[in-house]
Amino acid sequence: MWGRKISKYLVLAVLLVVMQMGCTTVPYTGRRQLSLVSEGQEVSMGYQAFRQIQRRYPVSHDPELNARVQRVGQRIAAAANRPDYRWEFVVFREDKIANAFCLPGGKVGIFTGLFKYIKSDADLATVISHEAAHVLARHAGERYSQGMLAELGGVGLSGALRGMNPYAGQAIMTGYQLGATVGFLLPYSRAQETEADRIGLILMAKAGYDPALALEFWQRWSGEKKEKGSANDIFSTHPSDAKRLLALKQYLPEAKRYYQP
Repeated sequence: MWGRKISKYLVLAVLLVVMQMGCTTVPYTGRRQLSLVSEGQEVSMGYQAFRQIQRRYPVSHDPELNARVQRVGQRIAAAANRPDYRWEFVVFREDKIANAFCLPGGKVGIFTGLFKYIKSDADLATVISHEAAHVLARHAGERYSQGMLAELGGVGLSGALRGMNPYAGQAIMTGYQLGATVGFLLPYSRAQETEADRIGLILMAKAGYDPALALEFWQRWSGEKKEKGSANDIFSTHPSDAKRLLALKQYLPEAKRYYQP
């Protein structure tokens, strides 16, 4: 019994120390976040992941699409004010994927399937700004850190359960894993998406795009992009369309202060 108590308190002490040592502040929002990896490590992983994506998907050489992406992307990169990043904007030829991404270090990819929803440069700026915001806020490193912390807690709990009835111990571990995912990791992911929307509005405004047009894009996106299935919102890493649009309306006045046409 005493061994289990000592293990529990030791794990709690380690978690507290780790959380205090690994905190950084998100730009623009001022939110404190857990960060157990350096930004240099994040960038290195981002470059490696980008090379893997480049090997998997063919690059589009459509001159019009590439010219638009470079034009908008460079303005967003200038607004981000991270000259230490090796910004790169690549169009990948995959019409079945309507998505984009930005990896740590400024590696941006846009799949050709996204362009059926892009009606203007402002639409493209909305998407690229949102993805770049994830990188400025170091969300990838934060998610990685959250996973490390959850794993550490699981290891400590597993040790504390030694000697307990194996069926009871397994039930407790299953409950912990579900609780860590639903109650900790996924809500942070939803918070990160909302935060990226907020910072993204500011970035596109600083780049000279009217942030009000982002609201129009996301409204159109939610109407045109039909969700597959009906997954419960609690297991979603993104906020619902209604919550997202409401938050965007609330953040719009802040972004407008950065807007200079």
